[in-house]
Amino acid sequence: MEKNKNISVQEWLPFEKILSNGIIKLKNNEYIKIIKISPINFNLKSELEQEAILNSYKIFLKTCNFYFQILIQSNKEDLSKHIQKINENSINEKDFIQEISKKYIQYIKSLNHDKKSSSKNFYIVIKEQNKEIINFESYAIENLNDKYFKIKDCLSRCGNIVTDINTKEQIISVLFSFLNSRIYFNQI
Repeated sequence: MEKNKNISVQEWLPFEKILSNGIIKLKNNEYIKIIKISPINFNLKSELEQEAILNSYKIFLKTCNFYFQILIQSNKEDLSKHIQKINENSINEKDFIQEISKKYIQYIKSLNHDKKSSSKNFYIVIKEQNKEIINFESYAIENLNDKYFKIKDCLSRCGNIVTDINTKEQIISVLFSFLNSRIYFNQI
């Protein structure tokens, strides 16, 4: 019977290295790129604007003839500063104002606890799979950048803000937030 071998986090994670242009090389010789999307508030748009946005999304889906993954990260809001400010402002107020403040604090805490007050981060991950090509890394980088510009062009037409996650620090921050979501977001 073989004992379970303890492996380090570095051995367990599929990442080999982060290239200088924001592309991640995986251990299986595949390459990925992470793109952050800041969406528009669709509900605040007029009917005509909503129809134009939906048509732009249709074009996006038809244009992007490659696989991509959409990740949505929901984060509880940190309300501690807001609560502290409410407490500070109600100290010198009349009793009924202090009571209203306490009830308001309980209300926003319960909303936050139920994850009804959260922010969302949206990401698209694109991948270039290993092909039997000489200098596959250059090929993968060029193709991922082409895919990024295609996504950026299409989603920008819809009104979204598309951000290239292209520094090592940004990539590490995004990966850390996904891999350590319980720890990370409870400390914010």
